[in-house]
Amino acid sequence: MTTFVLIPGAACDSWHWHLLAAELRARGREVVSVDLPCDDDAAGLDEYADAVVAAVAGRERLTLVAHSFAGFTAPLVCARVPVDLLVLLAAMVPLPGEAPVDWWAATRHPDAQVRRAGRAAQKAEGDTAGKPVPESAVPGSAADPFFQDLPPELGAEAAARWRRQSETPASRPWPLAAWPAVATRFLLCRQDRLFPAPFLRTVVRERLGAAPDEMEGGHFPMLSRPAELADRLERYSRTAAG
Repeated sequence: MTTFVLIPGAACDSWHWHLLAAELRARGREVVSVDLPCDDDAAGLDEYADAVVAAVAGRERLTLVAHSFAGFTAPLVCARVPVDLLVLLAAMVPLPGEAPVDWWAATRHPDAQVRRAGRAAQKAEGDTAGKPVPESAVPGSAADPFFQDLPPELGAEAAARWRRQSETPASRPWPLAAWPAVATRFLLCRQDRLFPAPFLRTVVRERLGAAPDEMEGGHFPMLSRPAELADRLERYSRTAAG
């Protein structure tokens, strides 16, 4: 049976997958939701890949689902263990030798203000005690690049669950010499404010040589549309197996 391995993006953990994980398990699917050492300043991308490899030990028929910053981690896992399918979900796509911190300029990300808003949202929990919370950290606000399509209560909890994200993995070059030889699908979200759809269409075409699949929703479809996302993942897995 396929095991869906859910790898979180920056400053996130397994909670941010919990609705999708529950949906897949209700359908009888095996799920491993990974927590990465994102708050450990000694941990880089290799250590992130180590955490995923340890979490899937003894399992076969793996479908990796990599969200956002996990686009830098998941291919490293594919180079270490057999993987049937890699699904990049609203994810960053690295090139050999590229450090994540340089990815934004290299891909010509169109909106520096959105990038700053994303960093402010991730740091709001730990860095703004006693200070006004920036609008970008308020779920559902006009500047929120993450949770604008979530119900208010869910968006507030998602924002409150940000973890501290070390800058260590962003500062080191991506170590692979080439993209791993594994079937890869890319799924973007049409209302994503952090990685807008026109931007990602170009990135995927230039870096993977393919057109991405698309769905409705913002940057966190695992929270806003878990059933639809589960449908997609099951379809991808069946196609890869067949």
